[in-house]
Amino acid sequence: MKSKELEKRLERRTEAEAEMSKAAEAGDEEAFDKFARRTVKVTREHNEECKRLLKLMGIPYVDAPTEAEAQCATLVKQGKVYGIGTEDMDALTFGADVLVRHLTFSEARKMPIREYSLAKVLQGLGINFEEFIDLCILLGCDYCDSIKGIGQKRALDLIKQYRNIETILKNIDKKKYGVPDEWAYEKARELFKEPEVLCGDAIDLKWTEPDEENLVAYMVNEKGFA
Repeated sequence: MKSKELEKRLERRTEAEAEMSKAAEAGDEEAFDKFARRTVKVTREHNEECKRLLKLMGIPYVDAPTEAEAQCATLVKQGKVYGIGTEDMDALTFGADVLVRHLTFSEARKMPIREYSLAKVLQGLGINFEEFIDLCILLGCDYCDSIKGIGQKRALDLIKQYRNIETILKNIDKKKYGVPDEWAYEKARELFKEPEVLCGDAIDLKWTEPDEENLVAYMVNEKGFA
């Protein structure tokens, strides 16, 4: 189901590569750096290197079977961790109680760290968690497209009025709002509510002492850090 989202990411990387070339020709270092970051594609090799680095640093990690945010949300709900540090708001849709954004941003970007509470989000919107999932699907997610013509305010109004997507589809004007063909909102809902994750009870997040000697050897000898 996520293939469409992956296609969009490929399109965005292609666009970023074109903008990066323009920035290079114009000598705009800031723009070049911005678009260069957008062309990065994380590979299996990158993942393995990150895991090796974390192990050398003594930092525990979890291999998520599918979505990282879904696995992290499970760890939050089961009290294994305080919250999730991510820019992906889907973490809330997976049921994480606490989401922290901008956690790794540099001070130069002037972006304050923001913490979101799922309970406060639901209270502020005036809806329950089941309705929140449907709202997120209406607005578009990694698993399916949104309904054309329905923006954020309209989507929230519809959820408050009809309480779920099924009833919304029965009552909206299909000529006015473009519902995607074979819209897989039910499958998307299922993936948010029952994602494939490892049970938190089986996960032991135990910090260990850093392996300083091998860490320095890895970073200096293999990765070229001075």
